[in-house]
Amino acid sequence: MKPVIFGLSGPVLTPAERAFFAECEPAGYILFKRNIVDRTQVRALTDSLRTLAGRDDLAILIDQEGGRVARMVPPEWPAFPAGPVFDAAYERAPMTAIQAARANGQALGVMLSEVGITVDCAPLLDVAQPDTTDAVACRTFGADPMRVAALGRATLEGLAEGGVVGVVKHMPGHGRAKVDTHHHLPTVTATDAELEIDLEPFRTLNQAPMGMTSHIVFDAWDADRPATLSPIVIERIIRERIGFDGLLMTDDIDMKALSGTAGDKAAGAIAAGCDLVLDCWARMDEMVEIAGRLGEISEVSRARLDRAMVSVGAAKGDFAELIATRDALLARA
Repeated sequence: MKPVIFGLSGPVLTPAERAFFAECEPAGYILFKRNIVDRTQVRALTDSLRTLAGRDDLAILIDQEGGRVARMVPPEWPAFPAGPVFDAAYERAPMTAIQAARANGQALGVMLSEVGITVDCAPLLDVAQPDTTDAVACRTFGADPMRVAALGRATLEGLAEGGVVGVVKHMPGHGRAKVDTHHHLPTVTATDAELEIDLEPFRTLNQAPMGMTSHIVFDAWDADRPATLSPIVIERIIRERIGFDGLLMTDDIDMKALSGTAGDKAAGAIAAGCDLVLDCWARMDEMVEIAGRLGEISEVSRARLDRAMVSVGAAKGDFAELIATRDALLARA
């Protein structure tokens, strides 16, 4: 097994993808709108990936946060609220907002489980700042670390009840980035003491099964490398200071915040201490290059992957009832 999660080019596996994936055996896959038509098609696609891998516990990921970041969209599936909705509800009624976030997470899990998706890249634990890039600010649970952790925990618990593994992101914090990592490399100049605010939600939820890095340079820790490629940030900050021992994947290595070839970035992330590389765009030449640069997944990383995938069981709950419960709680708040 290669320590990489690959994207797919369309709604079905192509013959070239089928042959390549069978040979290189990636640790998992991630789906985007280009891969999604309706319930029947998505279920057939995820079943084909499990058959190809020969594993029922295959990691099949999606970014289904709610709001702007959603791959399964109306009219086939309902729209879900983004983080700021729960932040606003928490301002008025904290416990009600937490219950709503849990119901929302469980509804997401049930919806994803129905079509064979096993991992949701949510929740964000990024602590918002006044100048946080809009690419993140429109998705966060707010500016209070305790609130972010509480709503993040509720979301993780809800996803697990819905039969899906959650991914906390973007470690060690994306809230101070003033530019979008899809297009630029942010540099954060905050001091080590100031960055304690950013670490707090991740430390509170350091038992989460999966986490995702951020492509950000933190001057206080490693002024030369973004977190994804920094052994200092990954080992000293994420693993030791936060205390996170779950599966750590990169954010998409195709983002323009990172420079170099696909193979260079993938190899660099694994060398820095990431467990898995996330490569989303299904470009065959780049996937071949990445597979050629990466060895087999380490025993430690494979154990983290296995542990994460057995952390949840079958989906529980009625989807319509969960949505109704969430909406009633938000209305009450």
